[in-house]
Amino acid sequence: MAGRIYLLGNGSDLMPMEEARYDSEDLLQAMLAQYPDLLAGEQIDGAQPRRWLLVTREMAVPGEEAGSGRWSLDHLFLDQDGVPTLVEVKRSTDTRIRREVIGQMLDYAANAVAYWPVEEVRAKFESRCDKSGESPEEVLADLLEGGQEIDEFWQTVKTNLQAGRVRLVFLADSIPAELRRVVEFLNEQMDPAEVLAIEVKQFAGGGMKTLVPRVLGQTESARQKKQSARGESRKWDEPSFFAELRRKKGEATAAIARACLEWAQSRELRIWWGQGKSEGSFFPVYDNERGKNFLFSVWTYGRIEIQFQHMKKPPFDQDANRQELARRLALIDGISIPEDSITKRPTFDLDLLSEADSLTRFLETFDWVLAEVKRLEHSLPQTQTP
Repeated sequence: MAGRIYLLGNGSDLMPMEEARYDSEDLLQAMLAQYPDLLAGEQIDGAQPRRWLLVTREMAVPGEEAGSGRWSLDHLFLDQDGVPTLVEVKRSTDTRIRREVIGQMLDYAANAVAYWPVEEVRAKFESRCDKSGESPEEVLADLLEGGQEIDEFWQTVKTNLQAGRVRLVFLADSIPAELRRVVEFLNEQMDPAEVLAIEVKQFAGGGMKTLVPRVLGQTESARQKKQSARGESRKWDEPSFFAELRRKKGEATAAIARACLEWAQSRELRIWWGQGKSEGSFFPVYDNERGKNFLFSVWTYGRIEIQFQHMKKPPFDQDANRQELARRLALIDGISIPEDSITKRPTFDLDLLSEADSLTRFLETFDWVLAEVKRLEHSLPQTQTP
C-alpha cells in the first residue's frame, strides 16, 4: 500500500505527498551519486555522523590477482574514517533484490578486499574529480575537515581493506522483509564488516519531491559488538579538551590554549573539535564563499600545528604567501619553521607562547592571515561553498 506524508505550509495548510516509484533504477543511482547524504550517515552513526566521498560509479571488481573487472559495483564511497562503502542500488520491482543481490554483494566484498589495490581506488577517485573539474585535494580536505594528511588517509583505506573493514549497503526505494532479515543476520555475524540496507522512499505532490532515507539492519546487539571491537573515537568539546590539556600539561599551558580559542571566538571563526580516540584538538576555521580556510590547530598533548598543508584558498594557495606566514612566525622567539614545511603541518610547543609578547605576536600574525584572505574576497571569482 502506497504511503503518504504531509508538508505543512506557511498558511497552515497540509499538502499531501504521495509515495511514488522512481522512473528507473539508473535515476536512483544518479541521485545517489549527486546526493551522497541519501546514505543517511547520521542514522548509521548518531554520535559521529558518517560523511561520504564518492570514489566512482561502476567500480570494477576483479575475480583474481591483477585481473580485469569481472563484476561492476554500482557505487564505491569512502567515509571520513577511510571505510570503503560498497553500494548496490535496486528498485523494489526488481525481483533480484530478494535473493540474488545478496550473493552478488558478498562476491563483490570478498574479492574487493582481496584484489583492490588502494592505488587503484585512489586513481579512480582522482579520475572522477578530473572529469568533474574538481580538485581531489580540496574534495578530500572537505571530507576530513581536521588536519589529517591525505597520504595518511589513503593508508587508512588500505588498512581497512586488508582487515576486511568494509560496509555493504543495499539501497532501494523499498526494502523487502526477506532482505531486511538477511541483512540483520549478516550484520550480527560479520565482523569487522558492516551490512546495512537503506530504504529511500520518494514522495511527490504539489510539483515537489521529497526523499526520505531510512537505515535498516542495525540491531542493538550488532551495534554494541562492532562498537566494542572498533574502540570508538570520541567527539571532543571545550570542557573535555581543556580538562585533558590541564591534566597532561598543567594550568599555564591550558591558559595559552584558552587565549587562542578566545581569539578565534572573538573573530567569529568556526571551531571544529577533533575526534581523536586519545588526543583532542580544535581547529579555528574561517568559512567564506570559496570554502574552508584553515589556520592552526591546538592539541591536548600541548602543541600547536600550523595548517600549511590545508591552506588551499587564495591568497595562501601561493607559496610566496605561505613563506611570508612562516617568516612572521619565525620572528617569535623559539619558533622555527623549516623551509620545506610550507606544504606540511609543522608544530611547536604551546609553552613557546607563554610570554605575553610571544602570544600577542602569534595572534597578530593570524590577524594578518585573516586580513589577507578577506582582502581578496571581493576581487576574485567566487564559487559555491561545498
